[in-house]
Amino acid sequence: MEAVAKGLTRTGTGARPWSAPAEALLLTPDGVRIHAAHRPADADAAAAGTDLAVVLAHGFSGAVERPALQRAAGVLSHHAGVVTFSFRGHGRSGGLSTVGDREVLDLQAAVEWARSLGYRRIVTAGFSMGGAVVVRHAALYGGVAAVAAVSAPARWYYRGTVPMRRLHWVVMRPLGRVVGRLGLRTRIDPKEWKEIPVPPVRAAALLAERGIPLLVVHGDNDPYFPLDHPRSLHLAASGKGSSELWIEPGFGHAENAADEALLERVGDWLTSAR
Repeated sequence: MEAVAKGLTRTGTGARPWSAPAEALLLTPDGVRIHAAHRPADADAAAAGTDLAVVLAHGFSGAVERPALQRAAGVLSHHAGVVTFSFRGHGRSGGLSTVGDREVLDLQAAVEWARSLGYRRIVTAGFSMGGAVVVRHAALYGGVAAVAAVSAPARWYYRGTVPMRRLHWVVMRPLGRVVGRLGLRTRIDPKEWKEIPVPPVRAAALLAERGIPLLVVHGDNDPYFPLDHPRSLHLAASGKGSSELWIEPGFGHAENAADEALLERVGDWLTSAR
């Protein structure tokens, strides 16, 4: 992983690397440039001497600069340093979105960058597509202390709701991909998966084998994925590992619907997870 850091500001001689905000372009193993940003922990968390970083993964059509992700990063910075990044095909990152497959490489590049900043303990949190990616990443790579998946699917190719049927049209149809590029500012790979990635529910079971704690958060008002998805993830991870399930009354979907109170609770969980 290669990182080209920009806009780095120091707080003084001898400051910890993670005390400074920064941006970077990260190079994934398959040659895609990923835009990432670092937000230091706020004064209270910094005073506690935290060496914890949350690497935050957005949902489909999100990006580092989107207000919902910025808001989530701001709340989580009350608890730890935060690294955000734009998945391939999103925002200022290069490449094309593979909708949850090769995005694990993007997340791994962001995790490695967080380590290069000096953080000794890394946790990951993701929304919707990003929730599926953080679960798969932890199962495939390990190396993280805990995982929080918010509004995540348990399985691929789900078309049981109107929003998901619309999303499949955007991803699978040429005209839909034009809509994705122009309307959602998301560049989608026209090629279908050569091999179907490990489904999130199977990856959750691998987390249990690795002993990585998993928090599954889902709203009972989620228009994309019904409650069998979070329950399946939780059940799969409950065997040998530590899994917790929060079904949130009135909560809709992903970072756009997550309020500060919920994000604070997620931050508390990530900080204390062992």
